[in-house]
Amino acid sequence: MTISVILGAAVIILAAQNGLAGMSYPIVDTGQTNAYGNYEGQDAHYSANSPSYKDNGNGTVTDNVTDLMWTKTPGAKMTFAEAVKNASKCRTSGHEDWRLPTIKELYSLIKLDGLDPDPTAEESENLKPFIDSSVFDFHYGDRSRGERIIDSQFATCTKYVSTTMNGNKTLFGVNFADGRIKGYPIKSRRGEKTFFVLFVRGRRDYGVNKFEDNGNGTIADIATGLMWMKADSGKGMTWPNALDYAEAMEFAGHSDWRLPNAKELQSIVDYTRSPNTTDSAAIDPVFESTEIENENGKKDFAQYWSSSSHVSIRSNNSATYFAFGRALGWMGKDGQKKLLDVHGAGSQRSDPKTGDASKFPYGRGPQGDVVRIENMVRLVRGGTIEGVEASVVEETMRRERDGQRQSQDQRGEQQGQRGGSFMERADQNRDGKVTKDEFRGPVRQFDRFDTNNDGYISADEAPKGPPKRR
Repeated sequence: MTISVILGAAVIILAAQNGLAGMSYPIVDTGQTNAYGNYEGQDAHYSANSPSYKDNGNGTVTDNVTDLMWTKTPGAKMTFAEAVKNASKCRTSGHEDWRLPTIKELYSLIKLDGLDPDPTAEESENLKPFIDSSVFDFHYGDRSRGERIIDSQFATCTKYVSTTMNGNKTLFGVNFADGRIKGYPIKSRRGEKTFFVLFVRGRRDYGVNKFEDNGNGTIADIATGLMWMKADSGKGMTWPNALDYAEAMEFAGHSDWRLPNAKELQSIVDYTRSPNTTDSAAIDPVFESTEIENENGKKDFAQYWSSSSHVSIRSNNSATYFAFGRALGWMGKDGQKKLLDVHGAGSQRSDPKTGDASKFPYGRGPQGDVVRIENMVRLVRGGTIEGVEASVVEETMRRERDGQRQSQDQRGEQQGQRGGSFMERADQNRDGKVTKDEFRGPVRQFDRFDTNNDGYISADEAPKGPPKRR
């Protein structure tokens, strides 16, 4: 097949054997095959570059999509300094060019069909890690050594260009137990943190973007074969509304825009940038990023939804996002909590798909991750994506602890919001029609659905069925 990427007036033809040749940064699919609730345009509704590995039988694994070779076994945990030293000394399978992976190389291994444990879990039975454990050796945290089940953080060589917590030098790591990217202090008052490590070798251009401004409000990434909107949504929205917004979008002559999955969205994070060091979002300046005022009253940049759900042992009502600004969290004792950049710009965390952010005054999770729920959106199209049928799993709700339990009224309101169809989500006053005030998307998309021009979208005019096939 061939993939045409329009760059202004020029057309570059990328010869694509198996859909990958010509791309220096092929993005491995997330592996998420379940759709949670009847929302159109979820990660599971699209597939490209399915994860594929070869166990070489000599302690190494080759990724057939990225062409990177990995060590199979992480071994004992080590400090960042030990990881750098041990990478240069590694001689697995006779190779001498092993290195500590970048955050984009390591994140290529994540599979978002895992199951996030309860942070207080004491057993790993019935859990599923966010990495292919049939190929790679994986271990949860060791409870006998005082670790939590979720303490399965893997180190990378990518350091945060700013600092986290109270000025700690920080590296980005992937937690394959809970399915997140976070910034971890290299050294804190407790001493040097230890990590699991997988070494990598092979191509060094993986994760390097090649952006071209098409001059029509879109940006092409020749490395990945994806086309992005140059501007973001300019305002936050719930996850179901973000999916509706994407599926209804027509822009720059294209109607096949979608909400990016987590790996696609991570591909455009620029880990050399941050609000503190470049006064910008963690993204190449070829893109436009809307400034916000964060919960500390400071200039900052938004969190952006992906189409990927984040499934835990208790709920599937959260979705992943990337913090292109500070990844804020409330730290400290009750009454003395401080809002800090706990994980760094470029972190991947999760928010409830719907609800009221005010119900989470001090965030959630061990680091009090700020909850916004109405996150911004940057749309994508192209690549080797194909529309697929997905298994639909009924949504399950999560009841928050520590004074944040949802009231019966709030749960009822959320159940009304989570309806499976466009009309159930958008028709807020339940009068059988959707007004422009109720419609969460561009006016031109409202006008496209309002085929009889009566100022309302009725049930027979509303979008229906599975997402558009590309």
